[in-house]
Order: sequence, then structure tokens, then C-alpha cells
Amino acid sequence: MALRNYKPYTKSMRGTILVDRSNLWKGKPEKTLTKKINRSVGRNNQGRITSRHRSAGHKKKYRVIDFIRNKFGAVAEVKRFEHDPFRSANIMLVEYDDKTISYLLAVEGLKVGDKISSGDKLEIKPGNCMKISDIPGGTSVHNIELTPGKGGILCRSAGSSAQIMGHDGDYSTVRLASGEVRKIKSNCRATIGQLSNIDNKNVKIGKAGRNRWLGIRPQSRGVVMNPVDHPHGGGEGKTSGGRHPVTPWGQGTKGLKTRNNKKTDQFIISRKKKR
Repeated sequence: MALRNYKPYTKSMRGTILVDRSNLWKGKPEKTLTKKINRSVGRNNQGRITSRHRSAGHKKKYRVIDFIRNKFGAVAEVKRFEHDPFRSANIMLVEYDDKTISYLLAVEGLKVGDKISSGDKLEIKPGNCMKISDIPGGTSVHNIELTPGKGGILCRSAGSSAQIMGHDGDYSTVRLASGEVRKIKSNCRATIGQLSNIDNKNVKIGKAGRNRWLGIRPQSRGVVMNPVDHPHGGGEGKTSGGRHPVTPWGQGTKGLKTRNNKKTDQFIISRKKKR
């Protein structure tokens, strides 16, 4: 997909760069594969804000995505590609041999009419889903499971993919998009290829109103607050905070390691790369 620039009719349009969606489905989503979900949008059961800078955004329906891909042996045909307001990657509507339909994450390189499948020892082509043990080293994959049969939870955002490094017994080594190298059970499943909408990272929203549509409320810098509201606040004139960057509650925000999951430390070979 390509990027779309706009003529500067207004100040906000001058810097706006969006993804061109002219080749996506322009109608409504499949009604049987949508549902309404009630989101907390940062509030607790008393209506008080517990997660700042979040709002409901534009009205939208949730598309039910098949992350498990458990129709083994059934061939699915790609019917159309759609935009999903709940995720950065595009989705595709597929129809199986038994006339059932499903939403899947759209894979880069697939076209309408292509056939994909899920099973064991299939052809290595984009869209096919199989066990990691059946995928040769060096292959790009996405929608990776961590627990067999539970559904993919890794590499599901736009343009993301991981790389199979090798296999060793019951575990396979996978390099994730962050640079982290970790071991995953070889009988977990993954989908071949890279996810669609690669240009999503180059989008420039152009105006604050578009962030409100996306459910993001305005944010104030800590250095412009009062000392009662933020550790960076206060001081005579403009100040830079006078300390290392922290949250309103005093926790470091740059470089502080907050991971606390010792049960999975044994599966991580090397941590993610420093940016």
C-alpha cells in the first residue's frame, strides 16, 4: 500500500500523510463477524480515570478475528481486504470449502482469489499456517502462538514479522521484531509471511482532532505542571524538570527495567536491542 499526501488547503492538511486505502473494501463489514464491545476507556467501575489520555473515540464495531486457525486441511479463498479500526494491520475475509467465512489478518503479497490453508507440512507460502517445527529456518512468520492451540499473540501489528532461527528438540529459536531472541515450543503454530499495511509507521496524523477520533485525549508535559501534580513541575520561568525523566508517580521512564516475569526468563536467549 502507498502513502497519500494532501494539498495544503488548511494548515493541518499541509503535514498530513495517511495510508492510501483505495484498494480496500468500501462497504460495511460482515455482520455475522462483528460484535459490540463495551470498553472501559481508562475508567474503573466508579467512573474514575485510572489510565490517562484515553477516550472512546469514533464509534466502531469489533471484528472477530480468527487467531487460532484450527480448520486443518480446509482450503480458504481470499474474498476481500478490509480496514479494521481496532488494529493497525488490515484484515481479509476468507471463505472455506464448506462455505464458512472468517476474518484473518491480511498478509503482505496476497491478492483476492488466492488460496491459503492451515495444517501440517504445507507449502511455504504467505498465508499458510502450520507448526513452527514444519517451517524452515530463515522464514518470516507472524501471529505466533506461545501456548499450543491458544491462538497467536506475537507479531500481530502492521508490517510486523519474526524470523525462525532454527529448531532444537521440543523448542525452536525465533527472533522477534524487537530484536529479542527467544525459545518457543515447536508444536506452536505460526503463519507464513509479513503482515500488511507496512506503511502504517510513516503516517503523520496532521492534526490533534484525528487523535481524538482514535481515542487519544490531549496530554500535558510534566514541566508545565505544578509540583503538586508532577515531579517535574514548578520552578521560576521555564525549566527542564531538574531531574531524570519520571512519571507523575516518580518511576523512571527512560531505561528503567520494569519486567518482572521470572517464569519465562529461561526462554529468552537475548533481550531486545536498545534503540
